[in-house]
Amino acid sequence: MCTYASTILKPRVVSGLDSDSDTAYIKVIPMKTGIHPEYKAVSATCSCGNTFEFNSTLAKESIHLDVCDKCHPFYTGKQRVVDTGGRVDRFNKRFGALSSK
Repeated sequence: MCTYASTILKPRVVSGLDSDSDTAYIKVIPMKTGIHPEYKAVSATCSCGNTFEFNSTLAKESIHLDVCDKCHPFYTGKQRVVDTGGRVDRFNKRFGALSSK
């Protein structure tokens, strides 16, 4: 479940070196209220069946994904072989006569 809520504001920390006394300082500046979007939990479902939640400003409560880290070939190390031979033959049949002129 998400731990973020619209009431929890993260402070901004500014650090630097004071030019007058050459001492370091840390200044905590609270975030402004009322200008940040509201984060809420969004459920994502992949076509492989994997489901996970994340924080987002989306108006939807759930989204559908085509690929995720559990099924994408880059993350799994399994490469899918796509047969493009039919496409190449169809291209050569269609435009092969143009190159022979």
